[in-house]
Amino acid sequence: MSRHLQRDIEAINQELLGISSMVEDMIDKATQALNERKFELADDVVKSDPYVDQHEVHVEEECLKMLALHQPVAVDLRRIATMLKVNADLERIADLAVSIAQRAKALQEYPAFTVPDRLPQMVVLATQMVRGVMDAFVNIDTGAARRIIAMDNAVDRFNCDIISELETTMKTRPEFVSAALHCFSATRHIERIADHATNIAEDVIYLVEGDIVRHKHDLIQETPT
Repeated sequence: MSRHLQRDIEAINQELLGISSMVEDMIDKATQALNERKFELADDVVKSDPYVDQHEVHVEEECLKMLALHQPVAVDLRRIATMLKVNADLERIADLAVSIAQRAKALQEYPAFTVPDRLPQMVVLATQMVRGVMDAFVNIDTGAARRIIAMDNAVDRFNCDIISELETTMKTRPEFVSAALHCFSATRHIERIADHATNIAEDVIYLVEGDIVRHKHDLIQETPT
């Protein structure tokens, strides 16, 4: 790797960490707005989204410049491809945080409605996945990446259980149908955040091993065989 390419890659890595930090903050505020009815935080989430969008575009432009100027091969090419994909997933997570914040604000009209008890646990797990997968990316840790992928099953189970509970609420409490639908939507957004964290974990494995593990989760072990 040339000195200039190394410098450019390190700069983009730092920018991705800045985006990740903002995205994690957006998730925290959006889910607090939802679970704790701190609706003022929802507005903060919406205001943060342009920051993420601007940096997402800048990272993509810089990665494309590196591809054109340096014509990297092998691991350097995989690293730049991975940064492009991580960048896109972080931007999508930010969009999902905004959607959760919007659903939280909609619940202001239903003060008697309470979110399912399992939802905060699901939020904790999804947030741990985002934070953990960025640590795996920084440390190029495939073992941690595989553990993140395994965590997605637990988030999926929470998602199914919460949706089932909300369906029961809609059947037994017609006055809460609209509120339950907002919560239903927010739950699906949280599940999708975990999916994007899983995507990043797959990209970490690709970066290190050159193996595309997408759609092969039943074959993934904590250490490669």
